[in-house]
Amino acid sequence: MELNNLKDAFDRVAKKQKLSCSKVQEVMDQIVQEIEKAIEMMQSTTLDHKSILAELKKKLHEIAPLAQLEGTQKELNIALSKYPKALEKTLNPDISKAYRNIEFDSHTVNQIIASHFYRQGMFDVGDCFITEAGEAEAAAAMRSLFQEMYQILEAMKSRNLEPALKWAAANSDNLKENGSDLLLGLHQLQFVKILQKGSREEALKYARTNFVPFAGNHMAEIQKLMGCLLYSDRLSESPYAHLLSPTNWDIVAEELTRQFCNLLGQSYQSPLSVTIAAGVQGLPPLLKFMTVMAGKKQEWQSMKQLPVPVELDKEFQFHSIFVCPVSKEQSTEDNPPMLMSCGHVLCKQSINKMSKNGSKTFKCPYCPSDVDAPRCRQLNF
Repeated sequence: MELNNLKDAFDRVAKKQKLSCSKVQEVMDQIVQEIEKAIEMMQSTTLDHKSILAELKKKLHEIAPLAQLEGTQKELNIALSKYPKALEKTLNPDISKAYRNIEFDSHTVNQIIASHFYRQGMFDVGDCFITEAGEAEAAAAMRSLFQEMYQILEAMKSRNLEPALKWAAANSDNLKENGSDLLLGLHQLQFVKILQKGSREEALKYARTNFVPFAGNHMAEIQKLMGCLLYSDRLSESPYAHLLSPTNWDIVAEELTRQFCNLLGQSYQSPLSVTIAAGVQGLPPLLKFMTVMAGKKQEWQSMKQLPVPVELDKEFQFHSIFVCPVSKEQSTEDNPPMLMSCGHVLCKQSINKMSKNGSKTFKCPYCPSDVDAPRCRQLNF
């Protein structure tokens, strides 16, 4: 909602600016028109130039450019003066208010940062970091593994599939267990690449050698590839032209990255990137909360859990989490979510507290239903 208000304020400034520019252009056109008329008269008649200039001065005085521009410029200045205030109110520049003194495992944090550099192919920066952080031994293995992945991806950017095919063939069993069709995808790219060179016989030979193991589950894809043989000299104009799209390479490269990280026991995305992106989303409600709790800084520092629910996008939801709407505590094995007879959900400890350990019925906090604690059922997400 606050971002919508900020956008409205920006739109008002943009609208006023357009109006101001249009008015300036209109007045300038009027002035230019009168001056051109005066010049034309001076060139085409024998009239006294002084009288022509006097008439021009009169016309310009009637146009009154400053008077015409004053109104729109004033409105623009008012909108411009309000916009920085709206920015400051919505986008709080002092994010340190939401800072908490939390102890982190420095070894884990250093590994996450080094891993991020290596994932991006910034090996020199990663080496410098782990050396200064004293983590050289722990990060040496990580570097070599990500370096292999980076070399494979760089080769794919140059349309060289040999390193990727070699890695996928060596890990084919693990890829099958993960349900990945990466190896088939690489063979498809290589087949199309050979066919683009106009070598139909070589492409057919490659297909016979490499597509047989996939015939059982991927016959439809293989049949399409065989159809490409009929258009080897004009594949870009054929019904299979979509196989030439660079997007196909991007999709396979993404799958390779995902599977490579999976076999390393690493997440597909950099934990550092995910943490920062999630933090950016969660920062506004925390800043708003701290504005309300301006005089309770010490209480904020001692809290073990977030005091307010922070909604994140689905891309940051890696497992089910339930926060009791009454106690504001996250559910645990000892304090699981419980479904009440009315359909609402609370944590077990909240139900026990409201029912005096099941000795009496209680009213649901969200509807007027009477709830019998023994009839509540545990939910498993």
